[in-house]
Amino acid sequence: MATQTSAPEAIIEAVGGPENIAHLTHCATRLRFQLNDASVVDTPTVEKIPGVMGAVPQSGDRYQVIIGGTVQSMYEKIMALPEMQDLGQGGGAKRQSDADVKAAARAGGVRGKFSWVDNFFEFLSDSFRPIIGALLGASIFITFMALMGTLGVIGNWADSRVTLEPTWAYLNLTWRSVFYFLPLMVAYNASRKLGADPWVGFAVMAMTMLPGFAALGTLDQATSLTFMGSEITTIKLFGGIPLTIFDYGSQVFPPLLMAAVLGPLTKWLKRIIPEGVQLIFVPFFAMLVMFPLTSFILGPIGVYVGAWLAHLLNAINSVSPFIFCIIIPLAYPFMVPLGLHWPINAIMLLNIQEYGKDFIQGPMGCWNFAAFGATAGVLVLAVRNKETDMRQTATGALFAGLVGGISEPSLYGIHLRYKRIYPRMLVGCVVGGLIQGIFGGVTTSAFVFTSLLTIPAFSNIPLYAISVLASFFTAMVLVIISDYRTPEDRAEQREIAAQNAADEAREAELAGVSATSASEHQLAAGSTAVSAAAPAAGAGTGAVESAAPAGKPALEPGTVTDVASPLTGVVMPLDQVDDPVFASGAVGQGAGLNPVGDVVVTAPAAGTVVVAPASGHAYGITLDSGVEILIHVGIDTVNLEGKGFDVKVKQGDRVEAGQELVRVDRSVVEEAGYQLTTPVLITNTAKFASVEVVAEGEVAPGAPLIRVTA
Repeated sequence: MATQTSAPEAIIEAVGGPENIAHLTHCATRLRFQLNDASVVDTPTVEKIPGVMGAVPQSGDRYQVIIGGTVQSMYEKIMALPEMQDLGQGGGAKRQSDADVKAAARAGGVRGKFSWVDNFFEFLSDSFRPIIGALLGASIFITFMALMGTLGVIGNWADSRVTLEPTWAYLNLTWRSVFYFLPLMVAYNASRKLGADPWVGFAVMAMTMLPGFAALGTLDQATSLTFMGSEITTIKLFGGIPLTIFDYGSQVFPPLLMAAVLGPLTKWLKRIIPEGVQLIFVPFFAMLVMFPLTSFILGPIGVYVGAWLAHLLNAINSVSPFIFCIIIPLAYPFMVPLGLHWPINAIMLLNIQEYGKDFIQGPMGCWNFAAFGATAGVLVLAVRNKETDMRQTATGALFAGLVGGISEPSLYGIHLRYKRIYPRMLVGCVVGGLIQGIFGGVTTSAFVFTSLLTIPAFSNIPLYAISVLASFFTAMVLVIISDYRTPEDRAEQREIAAQNAADEAREAELAGVSATSASEHQLAAGSTAVSAAAPAAGAGTGAVESAAPAGKPALEPGTVTDVASPLTGVVMPLDQVDDPVFASGAVGQGAGLNPVGDVVVTAPAAGTVVVAPASGHAYGITLDSGVEILIHVGIDTVNLEGKGFDVKVKQGDRVEAGQELVRVDRSVVEEAGYQLTTPVLITNTAKFASVEVVAEGEVAPGAPLIRVTA
């Protein structure tokens, strides 16, 4: 009988099991796998898993699973699975470090030739990605203030020189707090990315934002001069070294430059300072160097570089806003998948800092809404064709886009999988860009994520709304008319739909059988004991072979089930097992067994093997009765990497009671210095009213070891 599998378990199984995972991490919307062999992954199976919005196979055995906003929760659930505990400890594939994975990713193609490009954009991405949530939240506050300004309730809310009523001034601080202190957030993330103490980076950047730093420019000794067309204030310190006084609020280039120096400096200090005193002197010397270096040199360079880029783009926009209105919507669909849009986000912030407005976000909105429109078209077709999986994927992606302004779920979950979408989406980008360009373009006074909620944040609300809606409906209609799938794609989706229907019918059938079984159980007099134990040693071999039961009797209320011992050994209490995780019961309740004689581990009852790492040291079995059991052969024997373990089964195998799982060479294990104590655990302990050990002393394979009561 098929067993119910949670989404985290199903994802791990679909990508080839934990032994196929070299590394797992996540970003804002995706699980990022580095696999040992990506060819074994069945993408349609992955996409059918509840909670999965799509999957993206990539080069170099990399694989991404689109989850959406709940990716953090899904990642934590996956990493908490028992079968994932050995990842990185010798069980199956060893977890690689981030550096190893990224080096492997860069080894092929363009990344292998231009790794510095990959490193640069990854540095930018990781410096901004963690603060997306704060930026999203601030953008909603910005939209509210913009709407009030448009309605004439308040004055120019984005101009710090305008005095608002106290209540509105307070509300205006809700978004200013995020953007004013943005340099500190970037400094923390960028420093951490490069291996430096993030709080040292934070402190160095914070010094330049203190009121006392700005106050130096008001002293009598301060002087003003014109530099590169800008009026700046300087004051001479330390006997004549000029310090340039800037307002570093909202600046992003200075903290990036600071972190770029702090990272290598920290590594160098750790090499030359004795380990015993590094805790004190590494941060001290790092700060001693970085405080003056940042305030006198790096900070001003960052300000000037950012200002130069902003001036250049503004000059182009001043000549013809039409240029950006066409280029930006057409470039973004290709920049976002590569992560090249992060530097543009920094330019947007600089434009707002330098000119009080930004001219890039308006055209960018045309790309976003074209992407959302294409997704809406896919959703219409999915509803029309009764494609459950695509309907769920498109619904989640469309909601994330229209409400949050996030394009990645649409892009990775749908668009990059169906190449027919891109040409139709690009037409939508052009239509919206043309409308903005012809009528002079639009600007915004604050950094926002382009969604339905942030439309009021733009200068010409009717023009912006018309342009993005034109992008949306153009892409949507084109996708609906011409379809987003090739004939092969349609055939594949029909097959998936048929499989879904079969699965649903099977689940309904099993549910009916289970209900019938429960009714019969309730009619039985007294307490029913269902034995999941294997036949006792010496039982006749002519017994009828057991077939998988139609239900899960061990989970029916009141049922008492005995689970057999998988090997010959002496029973010991679980809390005496020399492993704190097992002894604590965190993995599940059960007992320890000290093997006697030859170590032959057998299946305690019929079921399906769900955990079987290549090292052969552990086996998770879902018994037909509904009991889930983990047999962990030895303590830390994973480190033997399979030496001395003669494995008889693999993950996914069907096993019968008494069937051999593994034979262990006792001498190999003991000579290596490892214990053979074998925890036998009920991993779904929470589903039972009680889990108790019923055996004492030496127990034989097939004899009752643990009793569970539903």
